[in-house]
Amino acid sequence: MAEPLYAADREDFREIVRLVRPGARVLDVGCGNGELLQLLRDEKQIDGRGIEIGAEGVSACLARGLAVIQGDADRDLAEYPPASFDYAILSQTLQAVRAPKEVLSNLLRLAERAIVSFPNFGHWRVRMSLLATGRMPDTRSLPIPWYETPNIHLCTLRDFTELCAELNLRIEASSAVSPTHPARAINCQSPLENWRSESALFLLSRKSAALSAPVRPGDLFA
Repeated sequence: MAEPLYAADREDFREIVRLVRPGARVLDVGCGNGELLQLLRDEKQIDGRGIEIGAEGVSACLARGLAVIQGDADRDLAEYPPASFDYAILSQTLQAVRAPKEVLSNLLRLAERAIVSFPNFGHWRVRMSLLATGRMPDTRSLPIPWYETPNIHLCTLRDFTELCAELNLRIEASSAVSPTHPARAINCQSPLENWRSESALFLLSRKSAALSAPVRPGDLFA
């Protein structure tokens, strides 16, 4: 069995840390045991808050000294006033919520930018596993059996980019992430990347919103 990765060793977390500006107000939705929030606090000195549905995760966050409450992304994000945060993060959680479209809209209502990551159901390993076995895929990014998984709304890169267009969201940056390789910038509209990207990570904002700090791809993926 592979050794669990610490937060500082997770490539998706490292990419999120690169995207967040120092001292920002951050809400981590579905923050788990608080590893990402702690990493952001230690490396970017953020003003961080978290929301986590599991009591065990909330307890772990509080033990780290993090400001986290127990709540449901589908139900409780609407309680936050507009523009409460600079960033709202939804890391590997979008596929587990009941109403992804509404959750995504709420993220960009309560924050200037959203950082969203999810496993890509269009990845070649997923396609080949389904084709070869006729069963729900068992891959590195989707390792839990279908009857136990919390994932209820799996999507591909193409599905997600089309949803962003429907919601009038600007994709400021996108990258492919995996457990074993550094994140790499991608053209999320490319059919090839829909095959190649094991998981994807997006930096989003509203097209109608004025960006207070324009982001240059060279800064994000240097």
